[in-house]
Amino acid sequence: MDKYQFTRFTIFVKIFMLMNRLISFLGRNLREIIIVSLFTLTTLIILLLFPGEGRFRFEFQKGAPWMHDELIAPFDFPIYKYDDEIAAARDSILREFKPYFLMDPEVAAQQLTRLDAAFELSWQEYTTAGRNTGGQNRTRFTDEMRSNYHRMAADIIRFVYSKGIISNEDVLDRVNNEDATIVIVRNQVAEERDYKEVFTQKKAYEYVIGQLQTYADSLHNESDIEFFRSLNINEFLVPNLYYDAATSGRVKEELISQISLTKGMVQSGQRIISRGELVTAEKYRVLDSLRKEYEKNLGLQGHFNYIFLGKIILVTILMILLYLFLYNFKRKILRSTRETSFILLLILILVAVSSFTIRYDVLSLYFLPFALVPIMIRTFFDSRLAFFIHVVVVLIVGFWAPNSFEFIFLNLIAGLVAIFSLTNSYRRGILFLTAVLIIASYSLVYFAFSIIQEGNLSSIHFKTFLWFAGNGLLILTSYPLIFIFEKSFKFLSDSTLIELSDTNQPLLRELAEKAPGTFQHSLQVANLAEEAIYQIGGNVLLIRTGALYHDIGKMINPGYFIENQVTDTNPHDKLEFEESARIIIDHVSRGVEIGRRHRLPEAIIDFITTHHGTTLVQYFYKSSLKKYPADESHMAKFKYGGPKPFSRETAVLMMADSVEASSRSLKVRNEETLKNLVEQIINYQIEEAQFDNSEITFRDIHRIKQIFLKKLLNIYHVRIEYPQ
Repeated sequence: MDKYQFTRFTIFVKIFMLMNRLISFLGRNLREIIIVSLFTLTTLIILLLFPGEGRFRFEFQKGAPWMHDELIAPFDFPIYKYDDEIAAARDSILREFKPYFLMDPEVAAQQLTRLDAAFELSWQEYTTAGRNTGGQNRTRFTDEMRSNYHRMAADIIRFVYSKGIISNEDVLDRVNNEDATIVIVRNQVAEERDYKEVFTQKKAYEYVIGQLQTYADSLHNESDIEFFRSLNINEFLVPNLYYDAATSGRVKEELISQISLTKGMVQSGQRIISRGELVTAEKYRVLDSLRKEYEKNLGLQGHFNYIFLGKIILVTILMILLYLFLYNFKRKILRSTRETSFILLLILILVAVSSFTIRYDVLSLYFLPFALVPIMIRTFFDSRLAFFIHVVVVLIVGFWAPNSFEFIFLNLIAGLVAIFSLTNSYRRGILFLTAVLIIASYSLVYFAFSIIQEGNLSSIHFKTFLWFAGNGLLILTSYPLIFIFEKSFKFLSDSTLIELSDTNQPLLRELAEKAPGTFQHSLQVANLAEEAIYQIGGNVLLIRTGALYHDIGKMINPGYFIENQVTDTNPHDKLEFEESARIIIDHVSRGVEIGRRHRLPEAIIDFITTHHGTTLVQYFYKSSLKKYPADESHMAKFKYGGPKPFSRETAVLMMADSVEASSRSLKVRNEETLKNLVEQIINYQIEEAQFDNSEITFRDIHRIKQIFLKKLLNIYHVRIEYPQ
């Protein structure tokens, strides 16, 4: 091998080793890489949702003093009108607007031609019938009479069509003013006409009937009257005026576009306000106009890169703070891609909806239920995390929200109210009460802001209270959303725990029937564990539900477990110690199989897998040692497969399960024996390092021992011996 080949070989080896290290690093830190990637992706999406313009650097409120240095106009800018002023001007224009209609002259000509033909036919029938009667009627049917009758009928039709018969009666119904004017376009010539002069089909029919009646009453020959009435002139009344939506819309838009959005100008260099000066209504209008122009111009003057850099820094800081909070206080969440994804998804949904609302001005920002975030987080996690996530969302949206301070203050109060009201989230109707309290808190705080800024009640925008009411109604969507998120992310809500802890659940009913002793044992364990976790702090519903299901694997071979043996015959007497231990140990894996077959949540299955940890089946292991004292090599066959408890709830359940089961074997139950039993069992578990992965302290354990002793004394009705 020459020097060149050796160099190439060395390079290949180094590359291979580097790739191997990289693969090994990715394998060891894959979860952390995914979590960091999720945070990075969330940051990028939030940056894309940010508005493009910059941010006015001064904060101000109506009715409050100006807390900054004297402000001089940096450039010329218009003073904008308020939205209600523009809306009033728009309404005024729309009230005076004249809708456009197209007149079709062909319609009148066609109907007059039909009238001529119908008149001739009717006249021939009338004269023929009159002549057949003989006598005086033979001389009555003159050409002059025929001409007069025809002219009168044609004049009625011609007059109605000259005024116009409209086809869109609903258009005229929307005209509230009877003195209003419409514009009729005929042969490219526009003519204004009073609204009340135009016929609808109904009015035209009534007019024709009236004219016919009047003319008929002027005739003295009854047969002539009948002829004229039989002519049915109203059959020739069809619309000849059609609403011109295109022209009307174009003219309406032109009129609206002519509305001035401003009222006056501020010149560059002009003093706007001084420090300590009160922000009056007029000053507020000028400052708000300057803010709008400043933010609009800031994004157009080549400062975009700096603006975007500032946004990157702000959002990155918030995301880093969120990551550090989870790392220091909720590290379990960071170890779960599912739970981290859920939290980041909630943030993105609220930020995206807020961005859309502000960008397109479709709704008020106060209509959006920001309190949904703490409600969701509180339902699946805890109050501290719920409030922190809520603060992150409100701060992000508050950067581009109008009246940022007011927006942030309002939503922080509403979020706190939501969290405080959900202390018992499993109570029926609690979310309805939460929605009512959120509406009340929004309304009260906004009312306080308004009277501070306006100084009177008449200037308060009471429409905002309707947005708050809509916000509260949207809070009620928590019911279906909790269900959707719970199933999608495999969470466990209090409502689901209540359902599962119902002893009438099919699986618990089956346990009670097949292994009644185990069922009673589970109930007692649930009572012990529930009281302990309530005192030291934890999820009471979770541990109670886990306790009820932790021994469901004993349904497979119930007779091999002593609590289900009703006779003196013990099937283990016919088995080897290792076989007996295998049957006992298998109830854990069998329980997991049953639980997954019945689609129990993983949080409940965790209680099944951890309630014995990695301890030994003591009775059969010690019996084996007595029979085979020299053989300790088979200890693994007598040991549960674990894992060890990894939460306060699973650790407490392990203690409660062992204490309750062992207490049944005591021949003498008094305070001393029960206390020794509790101490012995829990101390053994501590020595076996069963609680090393649990968030539980020695202080908690000491408190648990006291609670177990007190509960066992109550269960077995042991009375304290009083000194003489």
